[in-house]
Amino acid sequence: MAIPTSRTNKTAEIKFNSESCNGCGSCVTVCKDFNLVVEDGIVKESGTSIFGCIGCGHCAAICPNDAIEVHGRTMTPEDLFAFSYDKESAGYEELLLLYQRRRSIREFKNKEIESELIDKIVYAAKTSPMGIPPSDVNVLVINSKEKNREFAKDFCKYLESIKWIASDWFLTLMRPFLGKELTSMYKDFLRPLLNIYTTGMKNGINNVNYDAPLSMYFYGTLYSDPADPIVAATSAMYAAESLGLGTCLIGGVHPFIQKSKQAEKFRKKYGIKNTSKEGLILIIGYPDVKYRKGINRTFASVTMMD
Repeated sequence: MAIPTSRTNKTAEIKFNSESCNGCGSCVTVCKDFNLVVEDGIVKESGTSIFGCIGCGHCAAICPNDAIEVHGRTMTPEDLFAFSYDKESAGYEELLLLYQRRRSIREFKNKEIESELIDKIVYAAKTSPMGIPPSDVNVLVINSKEKNREFAKDFCKYLESIKWIASDWFLTLMRPFLGKELTSMYKDFLRPLLNIYTTGMKNGINNVNYDAPLSMYFYGTLYSDPADPIVAATSAMYAAESLGLGTCLIGGVHPFIQKSKQAEKFRKKYGIKNTSKEGLILIIGYPDVKYRKGINRTFASVTMMD
């Protein structure tokens, strides 16, 4: 049995080097599929695996003697790399300062983003945790102001054809199915959003992606954990911020391009491979504004269980 993703429907294969294994059991401890066991001083497969090896690589990454290799589900031994705890990573204070300084930037300088910076952002985003490996996150990179405006124009043209979803007659008809909260969301958020997108574009104002010099659309598949593209987009956002760039997460495009024949045509034009439960666009550029103060935010609630 194997957990399927869009990229594979097979389990990975674990290979052991019994001569290198010292029987420490670290791999057994971190394998939450109960796939490994130490017998007679060496590790072997337990035969009681729940899902079969999903290729997370925990066992190989923790082994002190390189006695384990994982092959399959897009993973190879060459994908492992060594790191040292002697080199300090960013501490809490450095991370907190990065988080506090981050603001949603929609005003960008007319300056392209260097290709090496784009590569760094994508590389950092690939380190994001995922539901089940291999990652089912897809990324569409649009790397110029002109291309982003074309994307926005096409999107607004598509929205003009589906404006009826926020009309009074449709919301009245759908209210028993949507409920009070969603009906209110359609009226008070969706309808104004459609209007600001389409009316703005008619007046030459791009309120979709703000003519950013770079955008990245993170989306999953019907197999993926809905959180995966959101986590990846967030990782990319902070990576870009660490490189001195301004960012803003845009959630108002993804929901509109999931269903209908028109949506399918739009996705096909931009190489968007499939529909997915969740998705986010991250716009990136050199900021043309500089904020002087941060703002303390709150959660709806924080409940401590004693």
